[in-house]
Amino acid sequence: MPTSHQPGRSGAVVADPKAITGQPPMFNVLLHNDNFTTMEFVIEVLVSVFHRDHATAFRVMLQVHNEGIGVAGVYPYEIAESKVAKVTRLARESEFPLLCSLEEA
Repeated sequence: MPTSHQPGRSGAVVADPKAITGQPPMFNVLLHNDNFTTMEFVIEVLVSVFHRDHATAFRVMLQVHNEGIGVAGVYPYEIAESKVAKVTRLARESEFPLLCSLEEA
């Protein structure tokens, strides 16, 4: 049975309304505690890479130290990925094993 044509309707189905609004998914950039990376280096990374003020950087560093993990920032995927790479590069250059990862927020 043929369907009738309805003016103004293309027949296209939009699966996800968020795709239309352009809202990218956000990702948490996480710092993981270890027994070798200094607290000062973690604060330095939070200030230089994530542009945190010293008080906020200190608070996040304590969260990493006490809880084993802390959120350094929340970004779209490409930015989060570049921050992880930059932290990893800086840590290796300074001979620290600091682990930085990302997860969907």
